[in-house]
Amino acid sequence: MTFKYSATFPISGGNKLRRFAEWAKIHLPGLGYVLPPQTPIKTETMTIRLRSVADRALVLQTLARVPLPQGEGVVVPE
Repeated sequence: MTFKYSATFPISGGNKLRRFAEWAKIHLPGLGYVLPPQTPIKTETMTIRLRSVADRALVLQTLARVPLPQGEGVVVPE
């Protein structure tokens, strides 16, 4: 399966990859994506690879509704 599409969004601080993966698991279960191998702590954005334009739109719409957590962890809704 190829991941031809990408989405870039603002994210700062440490543990960007883990924070995004946990957020996606909660808010976008079943979404197929590829994270970069690493992101320097000083970067303010991150680009992920996605399978389709529809997946890209879904990620961006969900980010607009439910922003990524700042800091170290994800707050799990009850």
